[in-house]
Amino acid sequence: MCPRPRATSDADILGAALRVVSRIGPGLTLAHVAKEAGVSPATLVQRFGSKRGLLLALTAGNSSGVGAEFARIRTAHRSPIAAVYAVADCMAAMAGTPEMMSNSLAFLQMDLTDPDFHKHAHAHSRAMQGELKSLLDEAVHAGELQRCDTMRLARAVQALIGGSLLQWAIDRDTKVVERLRQDLDTLLKPRHCPPRERRRRPRGTIARG
Repeated sequence: MCPRPRATSDADILGAALRVVSRIGPGLTLAHVAKEAGVSPATLVQRFGSKRGLLLALTAGNSSGVGAEFARIRTAHRSPIAAVYAVADCMAAMAGTPEMMSNSLAFLQMDLTDPDFHKHAHAHSRAMQGELKSLLDEAVHAGELQRCDTMRLARAVQALIGGSLLQWAIDRDTKVVERLRQDLDTLLKPRHCPPRERRRRPRGTIARG
């Protein structure tokens, strides 16, 4: 006899955990996540073993899901440069209030000090750099961006996103999405090619450099 499908998948539970982390930070309890996911705390213990196991599963899923998220963004945007800005928009949505940014930084403390969490944080960072580099390579190929060291530029974009989010949480002088896009303009617009040099990339085509 085939086992009955789970009414609430692990992915649903991890999505609930991510929402709770945004609101509460890593000080959350299994009861918080269970209420958000609509399951019992005992279910979380059965599936993940402990709060630590749940949070590790969350960070592992974040790092392994980078490629799928970038693929979704590529499908939605014909322009590689527009896709880079869309990535920044997604990051802004995950830290849309100073409180959310504070909770994210509290989680980052675990990523930096706990070897098990750091392993996944490092994998996530490298995956982000690689995907950003690929988008920038596509932008160069499409004539949107001048030829450059796209790996170094990808690291700069990644650093700018994190730094802009933190500075916005301190300044609070505009909407976070606007702040992030303004800072990206400062970094990327001087490297844009004139419009006449651009080549249209067919939808769905992914150029890898």
